[in-house]
Amino acid sequence: MQTFLISRLSQMALTIFIVSLIVFFLVRLKGDPVAVMAPPTFSESQVEALRKAWGFDKPLFEQYIVFLRKALTGDFGLSIQARIPAMELVLNRLFNTYLLAATSALVGLVIAIPLGVISALNRNSWLDIVTTTAATLGTAMPNFWLGLMLILIFSVNLRLLPAFGALEPAAIIMPALTLGTGIAARLSRLTRSAMLEVLGQDYVRTAHAKGLSNRIVIVRHALRNSLIPVVTALGLQLGWLLGGSVVVESVFAWPGVGRLMIESIGVRDITVVQAALFWFALSFIAINLLLDIVYTLIDPRIQLRGERS
Repeated sequence: MQTFLISRLSQMALTIFIVSLIVFFLVRLKGDPVAVMAPPTFSESQVEALRKAWGFDKPLFEQYIVFLRKALTGDFGLSIQARIPAMELVLNRLFNTYLLAATSALVGLVIAIPLGVISALNRNSWLDIVTTTAATLGTAMPNFWLGLMLILIFSVNLRLLPAFGALEPAAIIMPALTLGTGIAARLSRLTRSAMLEVLGQDYVRTAHAKGLSNRIVIVRHALRNSLIPVVTALGLQLGWLLGGSVVVESVFAWPGVGRLMIESIGVRDITVVQAALFWFALSFIAINLLLDIVYTLIDPRIQLRGERS
């Protein structure tokens, strides 16, 4: 297990280094960052003063070393608009983004796993066809369109749910449904495929031959062994939730990091954009490490292989 953790931590360090390079050079793709940050009314002397104040007058390699050293401590500089630390702005919005991502993932799992299992147990039936068709439609449906339809139905017409913001607990329902529907569509198809593969294995037939009830065979033997690919896909979906929530947060005016990024891009607040991108990357890395731990809980054999290696 120790070797496994050292290997994972080394990969995380390398990933963070690559992410820092991407974040650093991303704002320089269009040339001089000062030309992007400075208002059009700035004179040449003001632009030069801004360049010196932000350290853009130094060699590129020196700029990166300074950026990396500060980024590792969470210091991305002051927000150009708010004049407070950029990371502080991100952390203030982080809870809302994590809450939305976790709720959406829970909604997706609650819908996907039962539908996937039912579809697999009733292969080629009308129920299987309906479930597969709904999953295909859910995958193809754009998030922003579904969000607008939910607002139109439940806020404008029925007046049951708040359309924007996060002032009421019920405000999370529609954003979570919008994101969770897409996750459910993808995971239900994967659950169905994994269950069909597991149901044909010898140990499942042996469990039936021993006289175990159908519920025990499905839950303890079939479903548990089919969860590993589902957990892997869920981890990828959680990473997608953190980044993909940008659109949904904008549609519902949800005060998360995604909406903060959109607002910062609009006002050319580069420091906040860099801080948000860096934190998203760190969150995705942490999710992958958490998945490795969850694998060992689902299948202890994975842990044993890690220890022997």
